[in-house]
Amino acid sequence: MLPLEGLTVIAVEQAVAAPFCSSRLADAGAHVVKIERPEGDFARGYDAAAKGQSSYFVWLNRGKDSVVVDLATKEGRASLEALVAGADVLIQNLKPGSMDKLGFTLERLKKDYPKLICCTISGYGDDGPYAQRKAYDLLIQAESGLASITGGPDGPSRVGVSIVDVATGATAHAAILEALIARSRSGKGADIRISMFDVMADWLSVPLLNAEAGNPPQRMGLAHPSIAPYGVFRSRDGRDILISIQSEREWKKLCTDVLGQPDLPNDPRFSNMVERVRNRALTDKTVGDSFAALTRDELLKRLSDADIAFAEVNTMADLAVHPHLRRIEVDTPAGPVSYPAPAAIVVDQPRHYGAVPGIGDRAGVTKPASVKAKSS
Repeated sequence: MLPLEGLTVIAVEQAVAAPFCSSRLADAGAHVVKIERPEGDFARGYDAAAKGQSSYFVWLNRGKDSVVVDLATKEGRASLEALVAGADVLIQNLKPGSMDKLGFTLERLKKDYPKLICCTISGYGDDGPYAQRKAYDLLIQAESGLASITGGPDGPSRVGVSIVDVATGATAHAAILEALIARSRSGKGADIRISMFDVMADWLSVPLLNAEAGNPPQRMGLAHPSIAPYGVFRSRDGRDILISIQSEREWKKLCTDVLGQPDLPNDPRFSNMVERVRNRALTDKTVGDSFAALTRDELLKRLSDADIAFAEVNTMADLAVHPHLRRIEVDTPAGPVSYPAPAAIVVDQPRHYGAVPGIGDRAGVTKPASVKAKSS
């Protein structure tokens, strides 16, 4: 039996943040009813990468029922009311104020359904000067300052995935699980409010505290502001390898076993972390010259034998054949689609993943789905 079996979640959701949250609840056995407008969640049209379907939608809507409800009509609102009356959790991320205008104020829901756990996701929260602003992932990356510390010296950059949406969905997921535990003790529901801006501001605590202390983070690409060498170096055959040297012991091992320069730590310019950072250009050139004399395979063997932390700077094509990649396969209206498995593994409790629904389809009935490592 899955941990959330027997629970019903109504998700008046669109795009990414709320669907990320509800998809994880569905994975754990909850019956998730996704409320869609007659034309469907607009995320269905984001791209056509998954057998002609949106990669976002296929990723985030497995195991849910799709129920078409036109909330602009009296009949549609009555249908939603009937669904909410039998639910344990209500998630919604419509434009601020939309649910209130439809008659579903949180105050009224708390009164009528005291055991209901409500989770409202917004861009900037309920009040404040930006409360009514539209908010999407990249907008919050910019507004929160995340973009200012991402990228290289040439300018700010977007994080390459929808990090704000995913972080917000994960935060909502954790908060709902906490509320379910609390309800099992008190019998009372909860009113959870989560804003995308708050989530990202929380995640930015370390760079913010450094900036307020007079050390604003600098954009350094794949490098580290206070550790050297910690960055990307290219092999003789053109492969980029990122290494991280965290201690003097590791620095000496790198110099002796990888670079073939055991006397290098005796040079005052490289004698400790402070000096290596101060002389970063020379440090990086010294390491880079040695890497450039060796092939990728030679470097990986030396780094591994010396127990140096390293990673290859891979592409999505590399990830597709990565030996550590676990995949699941889910049914969709266009046929099975394979993509990375959820990260959490519960030992001796294999998970099964439901199908992705078409508009108005029931897809929440789970069926066995293989989870496997993709060998290179």
